[in-house]
Amino acid sequence: MSRLLGSVRARATLGATLVVAVALVAAGTAVLLSLRSNLLGEAGTQAERSAREVATELAVGTPYAELSLDVDDRPVQVVDADGGLVAASEDLERISGTGVDAVKPQPTPTGDGDDGDDGDGDSDDDDDSGESLEPGEIGERTTVSDGSATIDGDTEDYRFAAVPVQNRAGDDLTVYAGAPLSAEHGAVNTALTVMLIGFPLLLAVVGWVTWLVTGRALRPVAGIRREMAAITASEDLARRVPVPDTHDEVARLASTTNQTLAALESSVERQRRFVADASHELRSPIASLRTQLEVAAAHPELLDLDGAVEDTVRLQRLAADLLLLARLDAGERPADARVDLAALAREEAGGRSGVSVRVEGDGVGEVTVAGSRGQLGRVLANLLDNAQRHARSAVEVSVRRDGDAAVVAVADDGEGVPAADRERIFERFVRLDAARSRDDGGAGLGLAIARDVAVRHGGTLTVHEAPAGGALFELRLPGA
Repeated sequence: MSRLLGSVRARATLGATLVVAVALVAAGTAVLLSLRSNLLGEAGTQAERSAREVATELAVGTPYAELSLDVDDRPVQVVDADGGLVAASEDLERISGTGVDAVKPQPTPTGDGDDGDDGDGDSDDDDDSGESLEPGEIGERTTVSDGSATIDGDTEDYRFAAVPVQNRAGDDLTVYAGAPLSAEHGAVNTALTVMLIGFPLLLAVVGWVTWLVTGRALRPVAGIRREMAAITASEDLARRVPVPDTHDEVARLASTTNQTLAALESSVERQRRFVADASHELRSPIASLRTQLEVAAAHPELLDLDGAVEDTVRLQRLAADLLLLARLDAGERPADARVDLAALAREEAGGRSGVSVRVEGDGVGEVTVAGSRGQLGRVLANLLDNAQRHARSAVEVSVRRDGDAAVVAVADDGEGVPAADRERIFERFVRLDAARSRDDGGAGLGLAIARDVAVRHGGTLTVHEAPAGGALFELRLPGA
């Protein structure tokens, strides 16, 4: 059961069925209550009509024995002010709900209660309803109650209406007339039976339709899951999940999944290239160092100590570059220290021949950014190394503030960078001067590291043409 409810399809079907069930129960209850109320009101109206017909006969002086009490076989009672039964339906055998259980009229001293001259035609007593009536007047207020009665052996539930009246003799009377509730009971029971049979069938249809609709809607999801499982098993990131033509959330999910797979494929491919290039770059200094050590072991007098130290330094720098790139790829966040770019530029340019630093502004401290001093220093060092490698005679570093941004520009007077290669030079292990030896040209990681650090600091690193005709690298960072 828990596994079945773990399915979105099953949960959607169960949820829809429960919602419809609650709605049907609420609607069914309201219908039954409304139907019962309407039928009870109609029965009360019929009972009042019958009671007023008898009250009208009493008001005009019709004797008790001549009253129309057996119309439609409905129970009728005529009760005097003392609660005595003076007239009743002929076949009435039992009655309840009117307050008077008697079913046979009591004899009266004056006979039938017809119109006579023995009364003064007026009465000072009020009837049970609280209304003060005149002889021959029928009360306006009607009292309704529920009960039962047995007529000619048949027992039914009735709604009784009580109408006050004063006959011409001045007697205060109350007429009780009942209307059967069999129609109300039959209609309510029929409606309830229909609901008990129809509601489960309707819920079954709702559940079945919801199951089919959700299954059709989730069918692309099953295809996406199968394809993702196949990609995981085959480790083939070039595969893509099918995108349905529905233009809905599932289609957008498939498109996003394919975008994620494309990014993952690109990342894995870049990682593979990085590992291959790093292995290739490391192989050269390690092989050179090993050769020198083996020669020195066999012939100590031929030891090239300077070359071994140089290869070791190159190996150390390459390892440091690879470690920094790995940290940047892992998403390492830079420190949030305040760094004075003018002072940092002077520090990195110190000791380098042919490098000048120019600060535009009132002095040191005007161009300040937030970030890692070590990483930003590495950016400037890499830019200066690249500029000195390609410059003919001079390298100029300028530091300025441009609105809310801090800008450091490194320009040389070399041959510059062709427009077609101005983005490619920031790729890892790319060297435009392929004819150079690795000793002179480096491993091709300096500019890639510089741009990655700039991006991590929320800035940019671009290359343009310098005024002197060489390359102009511009580092732009948000000011502190």
